[in-house]
Amino acid sequence: MRKLQYVPLDEIESDKFIPILNKASTRKHLITHDAFDSDLAKKWIRDKLDIDALEGCIVRAITVDDELVGWCGIQLSELGHEIAIVIDDRSWGIGKRVFRSLISWADDFGHEVVYIHLLHTRPEYEFLRKKSQRVFPTEMIGDRFTTYELNVADCLAGKDKC
Repeated sequence: MRKLQYVPLDEIESDKFIPILNKASTRKHLITHDAFDSDLAKKWIRDKLDIDALEGCIVRAITVDDELVGWCGIQLSELGHEIAIVIDDRSWGIGKRVFRSLISWADDFGHEVVYIHLLHTRPEYEFLRKKSQRVFPTEMIGDRFTTYELNVADCLAGKDKC
């Protein structure tokens, strides 16, 4: 099995995030933003470190076999705590492992519910709908999302929910 690790963002050289954050297959699933350069990548990391410092939040780089493949976290959204996972398309197969880690962290923080916000341009995912206690449209930061509300205890209990 490949070695998956979660690393504080400031332990990764900021420029290493640029190819992942600017990749078309990544950007098409995110809100529209300027392409990253070295300065924007450093600012992005600073902003994420500020989120990481908040109670109930965590943001980490994801490495597989010591290679950066993305980032993940529990961060605040307008509804409460959200799960965010951004993985380079070469490593999409690790998504379930990352998701399970995030749910475990959410439980450690005492979160009862977490949200996943997917940009409206993405299709609705049946597997997420089955895991969710609610699915509904939301508008945040100037865009539309499909929001999945997950019960952390159900996910941990393995009740075919998560």
